[in-house]
Amino acid sequence: MNTSFLPPIEKPKGLIKNLVYAMTRKQFGKVPTPVKVHAARLPTAFGMFYGKISTLDKKLQLSRQTVFLVREQVARINVCLFCTDIGRFFAMKEAMSEAKFDALPEYSTSPLFTEAERAALDYVTELTQEKKVSQGTFDRLAPTTPSARSARSSGS
Repeated sequence: MNTSFLPPIEKPKGLIKNLVYAMTRKQFGKVPTPVKVHAARLPTAFGMFYGKISTLDKKLQLSRQTVFLVREQVARINVCLFCTDIGRFFAMKEAMSEAKFDALPEYSTSPLFTEAERAALDYVTELTQEKKVSQGTFDRLAPTTPSARSARSSGS
């Protein structure tokens, strides 16, 4: 199961690819296999993808912890072991507790999660599995401040 359909590129050709390898080697101690398999073959596409993620991250109004939990949940559902590993790496790098990551399969009943985190995790779970979200789940995402409640009830 550890064999990929495309062999990893151990020694890339080109300045940009070599820079990517050097940066990932510096950050992780080695070049992760997905970088050697995918990014080495499609550097422009992966560069654009990571640029979009960075741009979206700057617009998020979620806590960093919630962002990590959401990404981890989607990675778990999609069974992307690299994504779960790298997500945990970055979360731990920011000193986030591993307890929530370990409890993620039971987020709906675990006392470690807030109602807001449960709502966000329900949302991404439904969206990832069903490609749609129920109105009830969507409604749970709405802010619960008094001004937000009055704005919702007045239709603004």
